[in-house]
Amino acid sequence: MKTVLKTEELFMFVLGIFAFNQLDFAWWWFLLLILTPDIGMLGYLVNSKVGAILYNIFHHKGLAIMVYLIGVYMSNEIVQLIGIILFSHASMDRIFGYGLKYNTSFHDTHLGKIGNQ
Repeated sequence: MKTVLKTEELFMFVLGIFAFNQLDFAWWWFLLLILTPDIGMLGYLVNSKVGAILYNIFHHKGLAIMVYLIGVYMSNEIVQLIGIILFSHASMDRIFGYGLKYNTSFHDTHLGKIGNQ
């Protein structure tokens, strides 16, 4: 089942690349911005609860799709780009086993524990 889920996430990541390709930005923007959603991890400097909330906001695919659709509605490619980066990054993270976080620890995710066990 893990392989099926990772394959599904890989296809969603490819979808994000395809959507990015529809915008009028140079490719290097995708490479430059793909890790920016990890800024949500800064919440862990406060505590696990704040960290999980911020991390999950920056890694929630539903929110990413909503941001993208707002960009489409507004005909604003920058907002669309933000949605695509959020979506693509979340898919990329899940390929590597990083899921949405529980507020108990960074290592507790909806995909199971990550890191040394």
